[in-house]
Amino acid sequence: MSTKCFIHRYCAVIVLSALLGLVVSLPAQAQMGLALVPMRNELTIAPGQQSSGALKLSSESGAKVRIRAEVDDFYIDETDTPQFEREIPHEAAYSCKNWLSLNPMEIELEKGGALLVRYTIRVPADAAEGSYNCAAGFTTLRPAGETAAEGMGMHMAVRIVSAFYIQVGKPAVVGSLKEIKLEAIPPPAAPAEGTAATDVKDPKDVKSNWQAVVVLENSGQMYFRPTGKLEVLSADGKTVETDDFPSMPVLRNRSQRVIFPLKTYLEPGHYTLKVNVDVGMSEIQQGTADVAVEAAPPAAGAKTAPK
Repeated sequence: MSTKCFIHRYCAVIVLSALLGLVVSLPAQAQMGLALVPMRNELTIAPGQQSSGALKLSSESGAKVRIRAEVDDFYIDETDTPQFEREIPHEAAYSCKNWLSLNPMEIELEKGGALLVRYTIRVPADAAEGSYNCAAGFTTLRPAGETAAEGMGMHMAVRIVSAFYIQVGKPAVVGSLKEIKLEAIPPPAAPAEGTAATDVKDPKDVKSNWQAVVVLENSGQMYFRPTGKLEVLSADGKTVETDDFPSMPVLRNRSQRVIFPLKTYLEPGHYTLKVNVDVGMSEIQQGTADVAVEAAPPAAGAKTAPK
């Protein structure tokens, strides 16, 4: 078991922002949706070999729907959000996009219909040992024969994605706990002059504006899915909140932020963030961070309930 200690001090920062909004009247849209099974595919394939399977694509639309399939790169950004794009240059070395083919690529589904989309992964003979990732995406199109002018230039597109994780060879997992910290989430800006303000009777009535962040380092050639817990402890050692690690991959050769939005309002004072995490190696890694939460000033223009 390995243990690390991180020490941080934080003061909440209030950020005020002004937004310009544009309200547009949109025509009514028929309910539109897609379902896809499975949404995650984890395969082990040897160099020079191939593997085939199928994805079940179903329409949850109230009408006939046209769909276009595409093969994408993807990664997970600093907000723990998967980003899917046709080309992501910084992911090229870890992408299986050029190995993946789909059939069919253009699809029409009747109301409530379903279709099997066949996929094949062909791993090049010279593929290096490691894990690779890519995705199959499906996006709805305008109904056949409808032009942009007929649709008033507006179309509600729905997109659904199935992720592929391909393991080539037997790469070892090499991961470590790099950092534990607390970050302030700026509260909503104060209402503009002349608009209604919401009375805040007690700070505890406000959802916590803190998030804990655990940074995991993947220095190996194999992705991993961490499991474990984050605990928030008060100065006297009592548990304030406990959260499980979310089910998300840490892709190879990167540092990944894992975000834990806190549900508990933190009073000013000293706290300890304690992490126990298993990244798939032979030991449970532990770490703690001592943090100080200081009182934040109210947002400019904010109104409080009269006493």
